[in-house]
Amino acid sequence: MPSDDTPAPAPDPASSIAVTDSPVVSEAESGQKLLQFLQRRLNLPPALLHRWVRTGQIRINGGRCKPFARVRRDDVIRLPPFALKMAAQSSGSAERDFAGRALLPERMAFPVAASPASLPPPVIVRAEGPIWAVFKPAGLPTHPGTGHSDSLVTRLAAHHAGATFKPTPAHRLDKDTSGILLVAASFEALREIQQAMRERAVIKEYVAWVRGRWPCAETRLLRHHLRKSFERGYEKMRAVKSSDNDHSAREALCLARPLRVQEQESLLLIRLLTGRTHQIRVQLASLGHPVLGDAKYGMPEDSAAGRMYLHALRIVLPRGEVFACLPEWPGGRALHALPDCLDLSGSEYPQVPDAGLSFERG
Repeated sequence: MPSDDTPAPAPDPASSIAVTDSPVVSEAESGQKLLQFLQRRLNLPPALLHRWVRTGQIRINGGRCKPFARVRRDDVIRLPPFALKMAAQSSGSAERDFAGRALLPERMAFPVAASPASLPPPVIVRAEGPIWAVFKPAGLPTHPGTGHSDSLVTRLAAHHAGATFKPTPAHRLDKDTSGILLVAASFEALREIQQAMRERAVIKEYVAWVRGRWPCAETRLLRHHLRKSFERGYEKMRAVKSSDNDHSAREALCLARPLRVQEQESLLLIRLLTGRTHQIRVQLASLGHPVLGDAKYGMPEDSAAGRMYLHALRIVLPRGEVFACLPEWPGGRALHALPDCLDLSGSEYPQVPDAGLSFERG
């Protein structure tokens, strides 16, 4: 179980933001492209920053530069004299925001809550240098969006306001999925995690309670082709037959091993082999075993269930670091010990039988 007794790593005083028109690149910011550095520091439109660089109003160590040049630790970045005022106005009218609170990561601009201290800080399950494993509770979005300003990103920004590089999620979890989410406290850590995920070198395992009696006693491969569609303005994934020659459909693969099998519901351990939108939820629903409480892909009564029983249990990085936490599930559905990782040393796994497999069309 996550615990508030695990505090966030103490910030490096040398990495706090200084209000100056010649900021110095910190170690946490090193390796970024200049345009990324400026967006994260100033939260101004990329087109404006690009123009300043092109016209020589922004320089690195006194010399002209290009927007995509890499900045390194201790580089001095000269800004136009009006940049700080524009950044303060952009962030919400207060200079103190430029000193920290509202300087936001690129592509994550959002209004910071009026009382950031009132938001509970993200629980750090484990930290390995600039790589943090954060517990994301069910119901909290990873990023802010239409209709909600509170999110994991919001809370990270509020509780690490003085950092030059705001701790940034390296991936995402669906709003109603709980569990481990990796956060990078430096640009190099962010790039390392995301590169490993692109190369499928990161192990990601989940646990899920599903409806019905799971038909297999051993580990099985779940293989589908998923296509994105929109219904009433909302994104929804659908399973389609590979023979449909649908070029927009992408293959989705994962492994499933039963941990508990009962007549009405079953507990599964799942390892993702691909990373598609809503993949686990769609694949299980297509097999006739939707995740309990999944209002989008499950049974009609799941819209009032109040909880979705899908939890990101464990992440293993290529160097062997393991980040894990148990779900906060009540009663007989609780999980009290970490199950062993799925073993991939054997031969290819058979697929789950097609019996009961229903393909949605639209």
